Amino acid sequence: MIQFEKVSKNFNNSASGITSLSFTINKGEFFVLIGPSGSGKTTTLKMINHLIEISEGTIFINGKKISDYDIHELRWNIGYVLQQIALFPHMSIEENIAVVPEMKKWSKEKIAKRTDDLLEMVGLDPQVYKQRKPNELSGGQQQRVGVVRALAADPEIIIMDEPFSALDPITREKLQDDILKLQKNIKKTIVFVTHDMQEALKLGDRIGVMKDGEIVQVGTPNELISHPLNDFIREFIGGRNKDLTFDLEKAISSSEMYLDLETIPVISITSSMQQVLEALAEQDQVGVKKDGKMIGVINRQSVIRHLLTNLKRDENE
Repeated sequence: MIQFEKVSKNFNNSASGITSLSFTINKGEFFVLIGPSGSGKTTTLKMINHLIEISEGTIFINGKKISDYDIHELRWNIGYVLQQIALFPHMSIEENIAVVPEMKKWSKEKIAKRTDDLLEMVGLDPQVYKQRKPNELSGGQQQRVGVVRALAADPEIIIMDEPFSALDPITREKLQDDILKLQKNIKKTIVFVTHDMQEALKLGDRIGVMKDGEIVQVGTPNELISHPLNDFIREFIGGRNKDLTFDLEKAISSSEMYLDLETIPVISITSSMQQVLEALAEQDQVGVKKDGKMIGVINRQSVIRHLLTNLKRDENE
């Protein structure tokens, strides 16, 4: 879907550059770019829709070089959600959403239906919200409208640059849940930039970790946690103790008892985090035994939630 082939960006000023990026983002994938400040993640994102020009190398979308696309065609097919939201303050919510569809000469009827459908999809009643101005909405509601506006013209790709980082923690977590639910319905290719590893682990199908303008490692949340490539990845994730034994009972998603144990792999309650993730890399769910008895079942989602809780607790200590 999106392929980086030896892509570099050189800046004349002090801004951090990009060095020979080569990786692929698959169609329908939620791909997260993460790294410390100055690592090049936003520059990488903006090269996809040609807001920043490439110095060397090539980016392909659907097998076609982005330089071969008409710039308007390229950007109309890529929805863009910013941290700053950037809704037009003098326009109604309905008018904000209609900007790109109007440029593409959609009919008024088609735009109106699309607007109503999308607002309903993100939990905003069209009859209540579409005639309001942005300053009449909360920050979380404005960001929902920002997502809707990016989706309005039904683009194949959505790029999101730290869209939730300015929001309070409760609103941010709610919007993370909402975007995951939304993605199940729309199945777009999403490229999401964040500096928050908890957010990356929660949202990403795969995560690309950047440092100093390079991709250090690309992998699923399970792969990054269980097989960090180096100390930088390990420290950035927060897993200083790679073989830490954690409380599996708190990660159990079901206490259902399985009579036929041959149908499900089983691990011990004393298994390390790495052993758990290795088991889940092979199976969607795994049984947990304590004192020789099955006490419940874990899955990838329940373990990730447990790890995120541990990371939050460690940060607060």
